[in-house]
Amino acid sequence: MKDTNVPDPDDKLDLRGVLCPMNFVQTKLALEDLDEGQVLEIILEDGEPMRNVPRSVKEEGHKVINVQKLEDETYKLLIRRGED
Repeated sequence: MKDTNVPDPDDKLDLRGVLCPMNFVQTKLALEDLDEGQVLEIILEDGEPMRNVPRSVKEEGHKVINVQKLEDETYKLLIRRGED
């Protein structure tokens, strides 16, 4: 059953195997392609990516609205694009 509180993403980005800071750079570029309020889904590996990317997107004015741990030690994050 789908959680109705979690929106469907407008775009998706799989960043497994992408090193810092390129995973944040790719996330930032993908968010720039979205309109305010749209949602980006990203998949990040545990460790440094999960420590750095969510913090960096919040500093950019976006909001992490959902974090889900996946079976392979990765995380699926939903990020709502903030205002310009």
